[in-house]
Amino acid sequence: MRRWWDDVTAWLLLRLAVVLHRWVAGRVARERWRARRDRAIRAARRRGVPIEELAAGLDLSPGWIRQVLAGKRPPEQPAAEEAA
Repeated sequence: MRRWWDDVTAWLLLRLAVVLHRWVAGRVARERWRARRDRAIRAARRRGVPIEELAAGLDLSPGWIRQVLAGKRPPEQPAAEEAA
């Protein structure tokens, strides 16, 4: 019986480690990805791409693109909207 509990405990600890790793690594990776995207938006704008075209191509609002171009951080979307 003790071996079974050890196996179950080990499995649960492994699952916990996986969830924590994905949560932390996922957030950091998302921030890096957004930073790269924002740099690409700024570079495209410097090369003459209109704001409306950037917004349509990225499926974002023109106001959001203007905030990125101004160097401001747009408000984060709630988790429910990101999943949708």
